[in-house]
Amino acid sequence: MSHGHSHNHPHVHNDLRGRNLLISIVLNIIITASQIIGGLLSGSLALLSDALHNFSDVLSLVVSYVANKLSKKQASIYRTFGYKRAEILAAFINASTLIIVAILLIIEAIKRFQHPEEIKTGLVIWLSLIAIIANGASVLLLKKDSESNMNMRSAYLHLLTDMLASVAVLIGGLLMKYYQIFWVDSALTLAIAIYLIYMGYDLLKSSTKVLMLFTPDHVPIQKIVDEISAFDAIKNVHHVHVWQLNEDEVHLEAHIDFHHDITLSQFDEVLHNIEDLVLIRYHINHVNIQPEFRKSDDKHIIVQD
Repeated sequence: MSHGHSHNHPHVHNDLRGRNLLISIVLNIIITASQIIGGLLSGSLALLSDALHNFSDVLSLVVSYVANKLSKKQASIYRTFGYKRAEILAAFINASTLIIVAILLIIEAIKRFQHPEEIKTGLVIWLSLIAIIANGASVLLLKKDSESNMNMRSAYLHLLTDMLASVAVLIGGLLMKYYQIFWVDSALTLAIAIYLIYMGYDLLKSSTKVLMLFTPDHVPIQKIVDEISAFDAIKNVHHVHVWQLNEDEVHLEAHIDFHHDITLSQFDEVLHNIEDLVLIRYHINHVNIQPEFRKSDDKHIIVQD
């Protein structure tokens, strides 16, 4: 006998996310195209690397957009969880690309340090200004959702670092124009890349944890087992699994040994108390319990199947 319950989440919010992502995609395609042309015309590596970065943004936003759409699809016999993990997968892909782009930027910047080149600065300044405005708009669109959703956070980070990159390109353009300091172009590229790795790593780590079904950080398994074991009817709690499906759902699965051969209605009452306990204290919203009486199985909390 197993039992679980779920909570419905409003979809309006999700549709808004999709719309904001779409607007950001269009803005970024415009920036990328203008920066590639500008970078080739002016000879600025910072502009071209910014364009590459923007292009990776377009890709990451498309991945996020598709994941956002997929996550709304209904579950079926073949996909009993639906596509709820799509957004976590998107965050993982985007975090990986952030780090790869950063490493490529570092390699380019180091090459440029050794051979600084003269750059046509007028174009650089104007194009970076346009990019700052367009990216700034995208960043503001995604900011709110980035706090509660890993997928939106990955898209937001791509855009934020992009905006910073454009600010750096602008500063570089101004310094080159008025002071002829051409190494600034490389120095700024390097600084942006290091920041990218720092931000991307965190996201890569958290999305990997979810994909690997690791216990969420906020769930103290031993403590939960102790609290459930404290119920009078319960003799032992074992074979526990806790995992995160996506950002909204945390699942708990366990076998529970009872002192007496209780009725189903008595078990339901105990189950209800367990659900309330873990939901209120630990935000676990799916509970699946296997009741047992005098069953000879492994009684350890963690059982490796």
